[in-house]
Amino acid sequence: MAKTAIRMMVPVVNWRPVRQTMLLGLGLFMLGMPAAQAAELDEPTALAMMGDLVIARPAGVLVTALGTAAFVVSLPFSALGGNVGEAAEHLVVGPAKATFVRCLGCTNVGRQAKVEE
Repeated sequence: MAKTAIRMMVPVVNWRPVRQTMLLGLGLFMLGMPAAQAAELDEPTALAMMGDLVIARPAGVLVTALGTAAFVVSLPFSALGGNVGEAAEHLVVGPAKATFVRCLGCTNVGRQAKVEE
């Protein structure tokens, strides 16, 4: 009876979701590797554009919203410390620029410069 009581107290861990998440992350990382090579040429690939549209932009919107909430919460402390501008730049403006101003598939923040030949 003592073994049964001990066995019931030990939690059973299901490693399958953890393994699946790790494999998904590794797969997404591997998909981004050709895009990193194309970034040197500053020409995004179709795969980079799709990844940006499906994964990076929604994540950027979420990070911008969370940064805005963190900025509002930290505003009294930032005002007392005299660094409201820095807090706004790092928590709100930076993520917003990376989400809404960057060209689709580009890694550099800001608009893509047109090169005329």
